[in-house]
Amino acid sequence: MSLNIPSRQKSGGAQSTKAVILVGGPARGTRFRPLSLDVPKPLFDVAGHPIIEHCLNAVAKVSDIKEVFIIGYYEEHVFRDFIKDAGRIFPNFSIKYLREYQALGTAGGLYHFRDAILKGRPERFFVINADVCCSFPLTEMLTLFDEKDAEAVILGTRVSEEAATNFGCIVSDAHSKRVLHYVEKPEGHISNLINCGVYLFSTESIFPAVKTAIKRRTERPRLLSYPSTDALDSSFIAEDEEGEKSEVIRLEQDILSDLADSRQFFVLETKDFWRQIKTAGSAVPANALYLQKAFQSGSSEIAKPSANILPPVYIHPTASVDPTAKLGPNVSIGANAKIGPGVRVKESIVLEDAEIKHDACVMYSIVGWNSKVGAWARVEGTPTSVASHNLTVIKNGVKVQSITILGKDCGVRDEVRVQNCVCLPNKELKRDVTNEVIM
Repeated sequence: MSLNIPSRQKSGGAQSTKAVILVGGPARGTRFRPLSLDVPKPLFDVAGHPIIEHCLNAVAKVSDIKEVFIIGYYEEHVFRDFIKDAGRIFPNFSIKYLREYQALGTAGGLYHFRDAILKGRPERFFVINADVCCSFPLTEMLTLFDEKDAEAVILGTRVSEEAATNFGCIVSDAHSKRVLHYVEKPEGHISNLINCGVYLFSTESIFPAVKTAIKRRTERPRLLSYPSTDALDSSFIAEDEEGEKSEVIRLEQDILSDLADSRQFFVLETKDFWRQIKTAGSAVPANALYLQKAFQSGSSEIAKPSANILPPVYIHPTASVDPTAKLGPNVSIGANAKIGPGVRVKESIVLEDAEIKHDACVMYSIVGWNSKVGAWARVEGTPTSVASHNLTVIKNGVKVQSITILGKDCGVRDEVRVQNCVCLPNKELKRDVTNEVIM
């Protein structure tokens, strides 16, 4: 069945725009463990701010957005305090959380809450995956959308041919920027231009496209290939308002390839940084990218460079850092954290209430909330490029995480070395450990 998308009529007045941020739910945060055991991934601090706040910062730069929806299947109380605080930080638009009763998929969630999105008759809306780290060139996407009278614009970026098959691949016309073909996680090489997980849709085009996909699924059920068995756990049968049954509907697998047939689907290729924040370890390179962006833009939040501060470094105002400690580059120190004399911290995130005692060394690591690293201890991962999309390394023939992660309330004794390990919460390490998951 081909996609039937109605043509849009140009309006003479100013176009209104909304934004939707997709946050998923707790059953989908397993790859972010052990950090997601205590804080939902969208609220985890990267470069001093929750991941989702970086998305809102980008939305705030689009002046005609007055309403933002956060869609997911976390319980309502999870985002209540964040939304209250965000309302003060971003007074120019309202923020509402819309909870799915079950996992509906990226497109299914949009369709389920279409009445809320369409209220006020916006002509277009952004869809942003919260676990994306990039510069979010939303204004440039709007410009392309208007220039081409587009029905959809997708943000794309170039990666290595080897990495491309792990993402949705886009074949486009280099001159017109029109998307000719889209395949989600192809088995072979198609293109190294990949989907960044940021979209701009015409309201008159996307919802009919999703409805068509629902009808097609109902009339011709098919077995989909999912990257992992946990995706099958989120499958279910739901009914739309006409009593038609449908499964989970995803933008990537079910909608985008059909939109490419519409001839009004375009790609904005970003040359700036981009990466996903999927695993807990990927928060470290994302932290580096956001800190570098803040430093380059002259943000007052970045600590002033000195002999012992190698920029960029973020230090929370309530953190205590001994002047003899050497921090950076690409380090974030959380609220009420204590960094002792002679400490060295590099390429790492130190979370709230953590303590690193004198002369300890922390590199390529995440030190969890209220965790303690003893004197002369060494907590380290393996250096990885921020441009790399693979955060596992081979050590002695075993695949291990390149970033060392200490969960909440962990302790590392004095003079203990921890390398390439993931430590679950409430553990104390009394001996040297390498390439292990400490349960």
